[in-house]
Amino acid sequence: MVNSPVRSKPSVRQPSSGAQKRTVRSLGKNFWSKLEGRSSSAGSSYYLILGATLALVVIGLMMVFSASAVEQTSSNSNPLVLGTKQSVFAVLGIIAMLVLSRMSPRLLKGAAWPLMALSLVTLLLVVFVGSNRGGNQNWIGIGDFSFQPSELAKFSLALWMATVLAAKEKLLDQWQHMFLPVVPVAALVVGFILLGRDLGTAMIVMAIAASGLFFAGVSRKIFIGAALIGFLAAVALALTNSNRQDRLGAWLGRCDPGQDPQGLCDQARSGMYALASGGWWGVGLGQSRQKWNWIPEAHNDFIFAIIGEEFGLLGTLVIIALYAVIAIAMFRVIVRFNDMFVRVVCGCIMTWVIGQAFVNIAMVTGILPVIGVPLPLVSYGGTALTVGLAAMGVVLSFARNQPEADAAGGRSRTLKRKTKVS
Repeated sequence: MVNSPVRSKPSVRQPSSGAQKRTVRSLGKNFWSKLEGRSSSAGSSYYLILGATLALVVIGLMMVFSASAVEQTSSNSNPLVLGTKQSVFAVLGIIAMLVLSRMSPRLLKGAAWPLMALSLVTLLLVVFVGSNRGGNQNWIGIGDFSFQPSELAKFSLALWMATVLAAKEKLLDQWQHMFLPVVPVAALVVGFILLGRDLGTAMIVMAIAASGLFFAGVSRKIFIGAALIGFLAAVALALTNSNRQDRLGAWLGRCDPGQDPQGLCDQARSGMYALASGGWWGVGLGQSRQKWNWIPEAHNDFIFAIIGEEFGLLGTLVIIALYAVIAIAMFRVIVRFNDMFVRVVCGCIMTWVIGQAFVNIAMVTGILPVIGVPLPLVSYGGTALTVGLAAMGVVLSFARNQPEADAAGGRSRTLKRKTKVS
């Protein structure tokens, strides 16, 4: 009997540490390549921003009609009045967006200073003749029409900071040129908004100013120091106001009748109930139960909760995905331009829209306290919708003519249709 030879198992070759590092670097390179869209055409960013923006506006109009009809009916008013008003402002905003998407950088820079002056004047007028709603005085009423200057201030500050920082680009390595006049003017805008006791909007404006400095290339030490000062100032303002203290207490779970006499926990709790009752697929359009006067401002600050109840988790994920598409497309515009003006204004608008959306969603889901920040392009509010669409038009004006990315090295090569940024 002949014994068969014993076959040894082939040894499994383990990847070396060097190969693992190369794999990690390759994955990281591929991730950034896809994020920057090096293999996609320049025009894709334009259509991504335009399509996602219009989708959010349409969803917002639908939900404003749905969320506001009940409250209007209970107050013996026309159930379609708020939805109709929002539709009018949506049409005006889309017209403004399309007009600004065709405007040259030279005209945008020329409008920056007059818009900034108009914003400061109207913000100051709010202190004296503004109307108070929900504890915040940040509206100017003219007959049946109300205007919110703080929304115009967000747009004006983004455009003005980009204009000033671009003009001083060669001097920004000196801290005094980085600081003056951008920081004092931004602080003045924040101060006027705080006079109206609107801390939520003031925090968004501070984030816009910080992002403008970041995209202008401010020193990391100065940026971190300014961010720390802004955070401490926001905490101090929150702790020195009784209404804000009550909101923080409600967020921390102090919801007993003796600890929450104003019932501030009810709004956040009802918002969570709405999201929970929506489940995976929702209860159906118009079938929300929490909008029956259980959630104050259901068509405004807490419209995301109504979306979650009527369209379920799937509906909320669609909203988040649309904001993600806008963020990625805006990022592609920013990285493909070397012009300071374009990078700063697009960075500020991206921080405004995406940052405010994050704050609103975090507020509704209980991650952050309720601070009265609406969902951009979706919540009810004529000034916010019109100005927000106008800001998106500015981004579209650059996305329409952005340089084509080189797929190999990530550098920009100029399109046949060059963009003149003067």
